[in-house]
Order: sequence, then C-alpha cells, then structure tokens
Amino acid sequence: MPAAVTPGGHPDQALVDAWLAELTWQRRYSPHTLSNYRRDLARLLQLAATTPLARIDTFLIRRWLAQLHGGGLGGRSLGRMLSAWRGFFTWLGRRERLDANPCEGIRPPKSPKRLPKALAVDEACRLLDGHSVGDQEGAEEGDEVLLARDRAMFELFYSSGLRLVELVQLDRGEVDRMLHEAELRVVGKRAKPRLIPVGRVAREAVSTWLPLRDTLAADDENALFVGRRGRRLSPRAIQLRLTLWTQMQAFPQHVHPHMLRHSVASHLLQSSGDLRAVQEMLGHASIASTQVYTHLDFQHLSKVYDRAHPRARRKG
Repeated sequence: MPAAVTPGGHPDQALVDAWLAELTWQRRYSPHTLSNYRRDLARLLQLAATTPLARIDTFLIRRWLAQLHGGGLGGRSLGRMLSAWRGFFTWLGRRERLDANPCEGIRPPKSPKRLPKALAVDEACRLLDGHSVGDQEGAEEGDEVLLARDRAMFELFYSSGLRLVELVQLDRGEVDRMLHEAELRVVGKRAKPRLIPVGRVAREAVSTWLPLRDTLAADDENALFVGRRGRRLSPRAIQLRLTLWTQMQAFPQHVHPHMLRHSVASHLLQSSGDLRAVQEMLGHASIASTQVYTHLDFQHLSKVYDRAHPRARRKG
C-alpha cells in the first residue's frame, strides 16, 4: 500500500476542498453526507500519496479497493467510498479535462443486505407514551419543559418519518401551517422540499411545547427545538435525548432517531401497501430505497403466519 501522507499534504488537496465547497454551498448536501465524502476523499489522497490525481487509472482504483477489502472494509462501505470517488472524478474531469473517470465500470464487492430495524406498532406506541426525565445539559430530574420538548420531537419523528437533520433544521415560523393544515414543509437531501402530513398526536405535542419553547429560546433563535441554553439542538443532542428517553423506561432495545423513520415507513406499508405514497413522504429519490420496507412487511407477515396458521405450526 502506498505510504500514508498527513491530511492536507497531497498536492491536489485544494481540488478536493473545492469540490466539497461546491457540494456545501451550491448543491446544499447534508452535513452527514459531506462528512462521509470528506473522509472517503481523505482516504483516496492517502492511498495516492504523491501521485497526482490526473495520473490515477482504473488499475490503481481496483488495487486500492482490493487492499481495503482485504483489510476488513465491507462492500457497503466500499460502495459508498467508490461513489464519492466517482463523483469527485466526474467533477474533476469537467474541470481538468481528464481523459476518463478511473472509477467508471468498477463495482464494489457484494455484502449481505441488512434490513433496517423497525419497531413493532405496539413497541412504538409504548415508547412514545413513556416519560423521560433528566437532561444531558444538566437539567434537574422532572423538568417538564424538556419532557414536553422531547415528546414533541419524537412524536414528529414517528408521525412524519423525518430525517434527523430535517428535524434539527425546523424553524418556529414553519409551525403555524402545520398546526392549522396538518402538514409540514421540510427541505430534504439536495435541497429538495416536500410536504408531509402531521398526525393529531404530534400536533398536540408541538402545541404543548410551543409556549414553553418561547420562554426558553434566545431572542434571536429561530429553531423550533432548542436546548436549555436557548439555542438550536444539535443532532447529537437529540440522539442522546432519545437514548435517555428509552433508558428511563427500561425499554428493551436501543432506539436511534432513524429507527423511528424506519418504523413509520414499515407501519404505513403494512396498513396501506402504497409504496409510492411512502416514497414521497420519506423523500426518497428512488423507489428502490423505499422497497426495502416491503421486506420488513413480509418478515412481519411471515412471523404472523408461522404463529397463527394451523398448517404452519409445528406439532408439539
């Protein structure tokens, strides 16, 4: 493997920085995606060592992927990395007039498909009906303000299938429409807006939180969900709050924000079977991203069948 270089030491580091800046300010990629791309491109420069990017060919890309795979990196991680490299070289080709994209035609090794984890309907109801106390920012036990905020956040997650970054970015001024028209406008990946429905329980939880929020938020803060210091909550803070919420209930499994998104998608498909409607609600660019939830639905059906069908049950 080529010798490692220190971050920023590659002669073409400025080109990587320019592409990431374009994705940040012009194409409005999410912070999570940008973080992944930055890490994947840093690995590319590390592998290239002092080799100019214009001299990287398909042979080198294949060799590096084989080395990374041999070092334990799975197919999913390699696929994401290869996608970042391919996008960068496409941009570089337009800018530097490269003869060819060295990543074209290369496929990562296959990995076993992992289905997203989702809660059962009764588990989701139990989780959301529970109570949480305490706060990672130092609130005293029994703080009703933070309890109301947490309930509003998690009800919105489950009601509307929001991404974590979409919840973080919600502003106070967007709520009036939600309360009156039962729908919410969010800006998803690649700055694509969409309207999503908001259920009654979630609207009631947000209505309870609003007057408390207005007493807590700093005067110049627009965020709907704020911390004890009156500023917009970070994604990490919300993750910690959900972890605390489950711990205080002695909930039997770890729940992360995206699991609530998986759960609402799975439950809507179980009830309606309308794949296109769920795709639009979740903001998936491809129907293939939504189809994974049909597998979750089939798993649920299989368990019910095995448990209930007289010809499926084993003899005692």
